[in-house]
Amino acid sequence: MKIFEAINEATKILSSSTTPLLDAQLLLESVLKKNRIYIYMSRDRELTDCEIEKFFDLLERRKKGEPISYILGYKEFMSLNFKVEKGVLIPRPDTEILVEEVLKNLKDKKNPILVDVGCGSGAISISIAKYKEDALVYSLDIMDVPLKVTKENAIINDVEDRVHVIKSDILKSLDKTLYGEVDVIVSNPPYIKGDVIPTLMKDVKDYEPYEALYGGEDGLYFYRNITREALPYLKSGGFIAYEIGYDQGFEVQNILKENGFYDVCCIRDLAGLDRVVLGWRR
Repeated sequence: MKIFEAINEATKILSSSTTPLLDAQLLLESVLKKNRIYIYMSRDRELTDCEIEKFFDLLERRKKGEPISYILGYKEFMSLNFKVEKGVLIPRPDTEILVEEVLKNLKDKKNPILVDVGCGSGAISISIAKYKEDALVYSLDIMDVPLKVTKENAIINDVEDRVHVIKSDILKSLDKTLYGEVDVIVSNPPYIKGDVIPTLMKDVKDYEPYEALYGGEDGLYFYRNITREALPYLKSGGFIAYEIGYDQGFEVQNILKENGFYDVCCIRDLAGLDRVVLGWRR
């Protein structure tokens, strides 16, 4: 079987995917350990029996609904490479807006201290540390897999000396010596309502960690608790930055206002949907 024949067959097998051709190309790149240009330029190359077997094994996993990023074992985010595996939420392009807003507001801040609550793969923590080279970041999560993966990704991206990974239920295990010292608390917390989770796409609801999706019956559990626990840690003039669901802008802004935050605002994504909420500590 030649490369172009394998791609054509794979596209048919993955017809239920939203991106069958792209998925097929990515999986074959992974098997051959070659890039997209090689796939195009070598379309008449004969695949070995071993390569064909590996390729169709991966296709079967994708056909069953397993996310492509879990199969490949990585995901690009903020032009950086992140290891991902089952047990961590796959980074989304929309979350780049959250990181960009934090970096924009820290542009002139020297040696800022940040806390990322619910770090997952470490995409937020590590991206901020990578692009704000004097930042010190504390990455918190209650689950063991995210803590392990964040440590590995910090090493992959050469920021392990400035990203401290801590097992914590929200901020409860963060050192109290940081009271009044933190410049930013950032989080993309679980925010899906309980009755919405069954309606999510199969590759999300059946494969990504439930703990990274479920935000309580109204989706606001973590916003309330992170905001309350953040108050003693944030310095005056420090801020909270949240990623939110498209329909949560009003409620999350109110949570911050009720806790004394000022200049609370909502940032929209490229689709015009509410995506990030910011608020500053008095």
